[in-house]
Amino acid sequence: MKLKNFFLSAAVIISMVVFTNCGSEKKEVSNTSEEPITFKLALVDPENSNFAKGANKIAEEVEKATNGKIKIDVYAGGSLGGERDTIELAMGDNLDIATAANSVLTNFIPEMGILDQPYLWSNSDEAHAAIDGAVGDLVKREALKHGLHVIGFMESGYRNTFSTKPIKTMADFKGVTIRTMENKYHQAAFESFGAMPVAMAYNDVFTALQQKTIDAAENATANCLASGYYEVTKFITNTKHAYVYIVLCMSDAAWKKIPEDLQKPFLDAVQRGVEAQRQYLLEANEEATKELKEKGVQFFEIDPESENPRTQIEILQKNGENAYKTKAAEKGFTFDKEWEEAVQKATSNAK
Repeated sequence: MKLKNFFLSAAVIISMVVFTNCGSEKKEVSNTSEEPITFKLALVDPENSNFAKGANKIAEEVEKATNGKIKIDVYAGGSLGGERDTIELAMGDNLDIATAANSVLTNFIPEMGILDQPYLWSNSDEAHAAIDGAVGDLVKREALKHGLHVIGFMESGYRNTFSTKPIKTMADFKGVTIRTMENKYHQAAFESFGAMPVAMAYNDVFTALQQKTIDAAENATANCLASGYYEVTKFITNTKHAYVYIVLCMSDAAWKKIPEDLQKPFLDAVQRGVEAQRQYLLEANEEATKELKEKGVQFFEIDPESENPRTQIEILQKNGENAYKTKAAEKGFTFDKEWEEAVQKATSNAK
């Protein structure tokens, strides 16, 4: 009897051990199941902007191309910091993907200053040929030296001037305090127009306009609507003084998380999202112009006394270009030869 009880007890213990081991084995299997790699993408523009729409399209394309193995969470509205802040976070591997205007990135890659020249491109085809070609390759090369992998170029396109008082001619810029990005070339341009440029973070602009700390700001027309500037600025002058790209910069730590076999599908997916954003921008600018006019915003492209509107806006822009060139010469602006050649190549290729 005692022997029988002994074997019975032993059987129970063995069963418990086997059961426990089976449970442990199942738990281990569940832990080895592939979890998606999730990246955070920072954006200063609001959730309702074409930039956020583009960033979300990038996220959608990436998830689709990698069969859900890579996901991107978009944090819009500057919730993770300003453009310069997030670039520095990405450089320190403390943020996965930062987005910043090329004008901001110039503070880290001085050679990029050539892209900040007012009236650099005659049209968007030239601008695209540059950033999707030799100029973009140079940006990527230099960014790597700062621990950043440039994975794509969205765009803000041509920038125009929003103001609290009408600006119809170059003379009307005199004495106007205008917010610009932290960029010496943009600031030099407005100095040459007779204005007083002030560098300011994007998220501070609305309050500064509202409190009349500044008289004007400059950005893509769509941003006037998306950021609510139309509530405090009732005039837009289509100066088209600069063409701006939004550079997507991935930290080195984040890039290394992407398996080698997924790197190309990832980059191809980002590019599809970028191309979608560029189209969203065109549509947003058209829709914004129509809606802003309905909200009482006046657009100035011409001298009212002119019989030929197109000629007048070209004259306004040409005067601005000439004024800037004079100011640039005074300040002794010079650019890297390799970058100058890349710009010239882009201009030629687009023709």
